Amino acid sequence: MPIRSSGFSTTGEGGGDGSGGGSRGGDRPPVDRNRLIGGGYNGSEDSDEYSLRPKRLAEYIGQPKIKENLGIALTAAKMREECLDHILLHGPPGLGKTSLANVIANEMGAGLKTTSGPAIERPGDLVAILSNLEPGSVLFIDEIHRLNRLAEEFLYPAMEDFKMDMVIGQGPSARTVQLPLPRFTLIGATTRPGLLTNPLRDRFGIIQPFEFYTAEDLQKIITRSAQIMDVPIEPAGAYEIGRRSRGTPRIANRLLKRVRDFAQVRADGHITEEVADAALKMQGVDEIGLDEFDRRFLRLLIEKFEGGPVGLETLAATLQEERDTLEDVVEPFLMSLGFINRTPRGRVATRGAYEHLGIAYRTANTGGSGDNPYQPPLL
Repeated sequence: MPIRSSGFSTTGEGGGDGSGGGSRGGDRPPVDRNRLIGGGYNGSEDSDEYSLRPKRLAEYIGQPKIKENLGIALTAAKMREECLDHILLHGPPGLGKTSLANVIANEMGAGLKTTSGPAIERPGDLVAILSNLEPGSVLFIDEIHRLNRLAEEFLYPAMEDFKMDMVIGQGPSARTVQLPLPRFTLIGATTRPGLLTNPLRDRFGIIQPFEFYTAEDLQKIITRSAQIMDVPIEPAGAYEIGRRSRGTPRIANRLLKRVRDFAQVRADGHITEEVADAALKMQGVDEIGLDEFDRRFLRLLIEKFEGGPVGLETLAATLQEERDTLEDVVEPFLMSLGFINRTPRGRVATRGAYEHLGIAYRTANTGGSGDNPYQPPLL
């Protein structure tokens, strides 16, 4: 869409946590940074985590389907000496979307510019970024679902036709100038693909969903990170940390650092299975990766609301937590474990949640039966 050239403001390359006044859904509050196993990104870990990130696709552990698909696309693009199609990566936080964007740029031998949806407050911010791209560059937009609506519409011709329309002047003398852009690859990352508009989603040629990692893959990631950090660790110790990391590499590396501290102070600095277990118990992380907040969430749902169904707003108000934190950080892992179900009437605890907490399973309050208490009984 045409925009006027006056009043442009620039934005830096870094993906900040600023909030755009025009972002859809209002200003989304940050996730709780104080939770040891929360999925939120902590800016203070930037330099340390970057050193642990893989540089090449061969070093990237896990997500085999994504690696295979992107490997073919990367090889084909390099054979044709073309840019990659635009890529959309979606999944829960901490699964490696930003790391994969860096890997793609490295594999293509291209420069990487990084920003975030909330940082692009006006179309002029996007103009400043796009006009400074070099041919073959990779532009990474984190939390792209929070992109300003006007900026998003301006992004359509840039993605599809590699051009943007600008209005020069005002009044009767105003004229439209079409500014060509170098071909580039846009990589968008989001934890909420459902909030993307159809026109934006349709302009991505490659769409890849991320899945939670297996304990074996996390063991490999932890072993690699321990080698980089020069921390002695046994395979059983790495596996113990991996299986309690909620299927998330970012959490695995965070737990590794806390276990390393424990091993240095309470043990001989060597991470064994016993040392890892003792350290994680001290941090309140149980044998399947739930922390105290997760257990409080489940106990509230089971004991106060009799297993549900109960609305997310009610749970958030009772827990004194933002609903976005519950929806983006807490619930995805609990759902992957089969501990809760999302229903039209609200959240419902399953039999597995009762058994994990050692609470007798009840179905009478929901009017259902079996492992699907939200289903009405057969007549």
